[in-house]
Amino acid sequence: MRRLPAALLLGLLCLATPADPIGAQGSAAKTATGTSKTTAKQTTASTKKRSTKTTAAKTRSATGSSRAKAAPRPKLVAAVLTGASALESHLRTLVANATKSGRWGVMVVSLTNGDTLYDHNGDELLLPASTMKLYTAAIALERLGPNHRLRTQVLRTGSVRSGGVLAGDLILKGAGDPSLAPRVAGGVPGLHPLDALAAQVAAAGIREIRGDLVGDASAFDGQRVPDGWRARHLQTSYGTRVSALSYNENLTTITVRPSTRGAQVTFGQPVSGLALRSAVTVRPNSRSASIRVWQDTLTNEYRVSGWIGARSAARTYQVVVEQPEQFVAAAFRAALEAQGVRVTGATRVGRAPAAAQVVTAWDSPPVATLVATMNGESNNHFAELLFRNTARSSGAVGSAVIANESLRTFLAERVGIPRRAVFAADGSGLSTLDRVTPRSMIQLLDYSVSAPWAPVLQASLPIAGRTETLKNRMRGTAAQGNLRAKTGTTGEVVSLGGYVTAKNGEELAFSFIYNGTDRWRARTAIDAMGVTLASFSR
Repeated sequence: MRRLPAALLLGLLCLATPADPIGAQGSAAKTATGTSKTTAKQTTASTKKRSTKTTAAKTRSATGSSRAKAAPRPKLVAAVLTGASALESHLRTLVANATKSGRWGVMVVSLTNGDTLYDHNGDELLLPASTMKLYTAAIALERLGPNHRLRTQVLRTGSVRSGGVLAGDLILKGAGDPSLAPRVAGGVPGLHPLDALAAQVAAAGIREIRGDLVGDASAFDGQRVPDGWRARHLQTSYGTRVSALSYNENLTTITVRPSTRGAQVTFGQPVSGLALRSAVTVRPNSRSASIRVWQDTLTNEYRVSGWIGARSAARTYQVVVEQPEQFVAAAFRAALEAQGVRVTGATRVGRAPAAAQVVTAWDSPPVATLVATMNGESNNHFAELLFRNTARSSGAVGSAVIANESLRTFLAERVGIPRRAVFAADGSGLSTLDRVTPRSMIQLLDYSVSAPWAPVLQASLPIAGRTETLKNRMRGTAAQGNLRAKTGTTGEVVSLGGYVTAKNGEELAFSFIYNGTDRWRARTAIDAMGVTLASFSR
């Protein structure tokens, strides 16, 4: 195991303010939702132009009055530098001139030579945004292994009698697979995971289920909204609920169509056993619509109200699923019915008995693939489910609290990072409670270079000017095709952590974290620092 020299264990750059959406798709801040109603709105783009007037302050002098002009803010540009002192001076200038407010944490280390090239607030605890996913990736690869697969099982409680009658319940038991979603699966065109499982149930000889169809999410605890997530993000695609039994990232759609018989309201995918209540009316001679869609968590009913014009096109609304286990069970029931398997009981949530027997199962892609999706897309859903699965690796229930303790233990015992230097309230970096030091990120990056799973982590990182969340950044520079890093972006955080090869061939690790509201200049400064490192030599 590699250890950084003492000189490396000193400085970095800090900032801190609460985080908002995270990563490419963002990770929303959340608070417990309880049994409240939530609203899904159709996505529309509307902006209003507003003109504002500013009045320059007047100053008096011997020559009369004149308008005082603010000094132009220094440009944030990369430089081609030779020598460590020149690099340190330039990075210090970039940080000093980057923003008028907020807090910075920056650290750059040569992994080749083992020395620290720049350190500003390296030991300050800052909000990491989606660079938290570097920690989630490392603990997932360390605890689960790159080749591990998450297995969703179909279980039964009774015996299968003549005629294919199951005298008991059929249970869909989740294992925290974030990739369970409608897609071409297993190389079979048009066969989705739930369809595949339903076909396998029918192939096992089950034609009728006399009991209930049960969704089991007991692999995780019951906390669907991580601590520190803000309420305003709870109805976004990047702030969906956390459950061990999740499907399509816990998003669904509801479509409203006008017809001569009134408004037709349907789910975007087949579900059976879920109530969809509509009070939508149709207005003659109109092409518009005013629709409200929400899930009543007291009754678990999906409700739609408002009106749609008789001449309107169909309107589709995205909905965050508040109770994923119930929804997935209903979708699985519909898939069974499509295979000719009849369910006579209810669709409900529950826990499989220990004696339940396996009927069939569905395996996720390997963890290496899940990590690549998480880091490449900055996917919060993948991060949250992977994070909780690291707690399960020790036999515990999947919870963010246990996963945080597992992460801090791993960092302390294997990487040499003090426990106080990292706190993960979630796995995505969306929580306003997350904190890391820039130094801890550097130490983790250094450890990851020699870890058995090093190639997996390296391959998962976006590449400047080429792929994923860095595709349009640092293009046409020395960093393009060279710098590999995890991005982090929220309303009040901009961060970047990863690797870059300097002009002289040195491998550098860096951590750039800004907490504040001057995000655009902060990002410009971060990109300038990345390009400068790629152009550096000594």
